[in-house]
Amino acid sequence: MTKNNRIIIFDTTLRDGEQSPGMSMNLEEKLLVAGALDAMGVDVIEAGFAMASNGDFEAVKAIAKVTQNAVVCSLARAKVADIERAAEAIKPARRGRIHTFISTSDIHLQYQFRLSREEVLEIIRDTVKLARKFTDNVEWSAMDATRSDVDYLCKAFEVAIKAGATTVNVPDTVGYATPEDYGKLIKTLVNRVPNIDKAVISTHCQNDLGLATANSLAAITSGARQIECTINGIGERAGNTALEEVVMAIHTRKDLFPFATGIDTTHITRLSRLVQGITGAAVQVNKAIVGANAFAHESGIHQDGMLKHAGTYEIMTPESVGLTKSNLVMGKHSGRHALKSKLQELGFNLGDNSFEEVFGKFKELADKKKDIYDNDLIALVDNQAVRGDERIKFISLQVMCGSKGPAAAELELEIDGKSHKAKTSGDGPVDSTFNAIKKLVTDETRLVLYQVSAITKGTDAQAEVTVRLQQGETIVNGTAADTDTIVASAMAYIAALNKLPTQTDKVKMKPETSSLAG
Repeated sequence: MTKNNRIIIFDTTLRDGEQSPGMSMNLEEKLLVAGALDAMGVDVIEAGFAMASNGDFEAVKAIAKVTQNAVVCSLARAKVADIERAAEAIKPARRGRIHTFISTSDIHLQYQFRLSREEVLEIIRDTVKLARKFTDNVEWSAMDATRSDVDYLCKAFEVAIKAGATTVNVPDTVGYATPEDYGKLIKTLVNRVPNIDKAVISTHCQNDLGLATANSLAAITSGARQIECTINGIGERAGNTALEEVVMAIHTRKDLFPFATGIDTTHITRLSRLVQGITGAAVQVNKAIVGANAFAHESGIHQDGMLKHAGTYEIMTPESVGLTKSNLVMGKHSGRHALKSKLQELGFNLGDNSFEEVFGKFKELADKKKDIYDNDLIALVDNQAVRGDERIKFISLQVMCGSKGPAAAELELEIDGKSHKAKTSGDGPVDSTFNAIKKLVTDETRLVLYQVSAITKGTDAQAEVTVRLQQGETIVNGTAADTDTIVASAMAYIAALNKLPTQTDKVKMKPETSSLAG
């Protein structure tokens, strides 16, 4: 166990977060999120589950190639093939980690794995030793640790550390624990595992009872020094510990949590919005740290206090998490130098080609929208960054709608380099527009989510639209922004369609061994 007060932040947005239904990301999106996590100062990026699919393998490998600072990690079941596949995926990384796991609870061993305790100890010993042949950075997790027999759990950790594990993880796989009993469990491991000083104790808390953040904080006060978490707390079922919550709790309450992280907290808001845009999983308005109302004050008493001193009702500043006040920054007369300077101020350092593409989109937006704010620019850059090779491109859209008669849409798309047009009707402007797309693009998809949100205030604000499509077992998200909501809707639908040909179906694995989250 580390003796210092440095908390390792292990982000699993790209692995556990992506396993939540509808949250799958393509390679370009994963690289964008990984780059933002690396720039933020995350210590470990769990980039995926290399054995799950060829797509996951390639994503882990690609992230390993470009990540500059963070350790790049791949999850692996306690199986030889999984560990070898993970090792191959992280090979290009400056620093790589293999994260292997097996369950230790009797209910899992009896009904799912059908293994004895002694057989599991042997598997732990052999698979951790194998992982150490590929890297000196090996994490071992005891799935369903919080429902495991404590004596057996201590023995399992001892075996894992003796075999070479440098981090041992204590997952609350089903979100069963409370802060009191989770903290007590961590203290028990500290006191009873004889070689615990040779490894870092890690937490991985699910949020089924809404206690993931509280449990993680209880763990570090009891001796844990790594927190596994995700942006916005996304993940299977009720999600995971939210990175922004634990980091800002540590940052704000030094009296209770005298610890440090390597996180640049000013990146939090941008990363939250990036993940929301890519996954379509919007956070509730009252979400801690990143919700729209997190720094809003409507009560007269609160407003009076805020005008006199911000500290009366704010325990942290909006600026500390990178929240801008959407002051006017740019307009149609702004040139390249001004835009590049503003983008750098917002944390974007684009290459020449990427900048020229963004500048072109900026000029188009400036012709439609008089006042362009920071959030408009962030959405513009993020949306442009996830655009890969587009087989289908939006050209133009004209819609007629109102209270009299059906809506009608006239759409032009470029498909494989050729122009195609369609005229259709429907139940409203969105339905008629989507019907036009379906007429031009043969697909067997089902619309499972259509979501609209305003990026800034005002009637000329950009609308950000998320469309989620399902084709068989494949689910993809498309996001687009425009001052015209219907145009944004068409572009988002097309963005989702463009992702379908590149999707790789997951290898079907036994459900009991596919995830730490259960």
